[in-house]
Amino acid sequence: MTAKHVETPDGPFEPTWDSLKDYTVPDWYVDGKFGIFIHWGVYSVPAFGNEWYPRNMYQQGSREFEHHVATYGPQAEFGYKDFVPQFKAEKYDPDAWADLFRKAGAKFVVPVAEHHDGFAMYDCGLSEWCAAKMGPKRDLIGELAEAVRRQWLVFGLSSHRAEHWWFLHGGMQFPSDVQDPRYAGLYGPAQPKEMQPNPEFLDDWLARTCELVDKYQPQLVWFDWWIEEPAFEPYLRRFAAYYYNRAAQWQRGVAINYKKQAFPPEAAVYDIERGQLDDINPLFWQTDTAVAKNSWGYTANLDYKTSESLIGDLADIVSKNGALLLNVGPKPDGTIPDGDRQILLDIGRWLAVNGEAIFSTRPWKVFGEGPTEVASGLFTDTKRGAFTSRDIRFTTKGDALYAIVLAWPESGEATIQSLSPNLRLYPREIGGVQLMGAAEPVTWSRGKTGLRVKLPEHRPCEAACVLKIVPKR
Repeated sequence: MTAKHVETPDGPFEPTWDSLKDYTVPDWYVDGKFGIFIHWGVYSVPAFGNEWYPRNMYQQGSREFEHHVATYGPQAEFGYKDFVPQFKAEKYDPDAWADLFRKAGAKFVVPVAEHHDGFAMYDCGLSEWCAAKMGPKRDLIGELAEAVRRQWLVFGLSSHRAEHWWFLHGGMQFPSDVQDPRYAGLYGPAQPKEMQPNPEFLDDWLARTCELVDKYQPQLVWFDWWIEEPAFEPYLRRFAAYYYNRAAQWQRGVAINYKKQAFPPEAAVYDIERGQLDDINPLFWQTDTAVAKNSWGYTANLDYKTSESLIGDLADIVSKNGALLLNVGPKPDGTIPDGDRQILLDIGRWLAVNGEAIFSTRPWKVFGEGPTEVASGLFTDTKRGAFTSRDIRFTTKGDALYAIVLAWPESGEATIQSLSPNLRLYPREIGGVQLMGAAEPVTWSRGKTGLRVKLPEHRPCEAACVLKIVPKR
């Protein structure tokens, strides 16, 4: 397939923004709320810095550059391509991954099909530099797609191919293997970031992305940030029409994720990297973030977030009409690090008790209350303080209102100010209050200060607790 042969399939969409604005987000996504992102590639072999090692090892003066020369030798003698044979995935068990993701409570799984480094993790018909033909010599993406679907989870994938236009440009500034024409299939084009991509690159980008759609039928295609560059605009329209019409043929609901202003908000699902929103968004949206603060891919020195903080973020995001796509970074042998695994299992245990307050819910009149400020925008995920017992997030389902108390009250009592009759946010009379996961009933009262709930000594779960509030019949 080449872009010149990419024709819009028959279906309801034309490659125009007016047509694409008729897109509807599928129920599985709006109900699913929680997915797993996977950054796994050749960059996990050096396991230094982060997943941008392939760029930074060619950036003179960087930590990665100095580390590379000291550890492996000059880049003209040992380049990024030389890590490929060491990327073996010899312990990769996609069924074990899918089982872990299901135990984590995730509803969809989104591996990186190709990162900025240009090495495809799938069986790519447009490049020899792919996992099916080099390194593991396995179609890593295809195997995971099958395993994920066996667990009744939704399969998606991500493409970061756009950034490859400039990602390895540093290697053009000094003697390195990036300049060797034998490796142009991996390293090229290696152009300056300030230069817009040319038609040949854009045609190849479109062809590769449509190939992913046809080979793996993903129900989510996640794009990184550089697609908002002007040169991509007509190609984005062509891809979206191609994908949405293919989905109509499959009779499956699908979604595209975008950042910044790459798409009109009605035509796809907005995604915020390592950040959130400070209020309810009328359109469904998503946060993508990682279990580690310092890297998306595996490194030898991961700085992990806590399970409690991620559960708090999940509740905050869902209360504002969003979903959380949480990233893990497997090792080059295909195993998931113990730290990543433990966080996923912790979240899964919490969702086993409290998932009713997350899955298939919708926002309430207000997202929540409490003193802890959540900043709006990119790269703010480590800037907030720890949530307190006064921080509460709301979700609804049917007649039920869920109040997610983001830390256990040391006083043994939770007060929900938003449920004061004076505020008239909840004008109905309360018929019952239940602590999710608790065997014994709770005592409660409602007055001017709000709904006061006395909690039992025994905590039903770690991290946040959930109060289910139902109206009087």
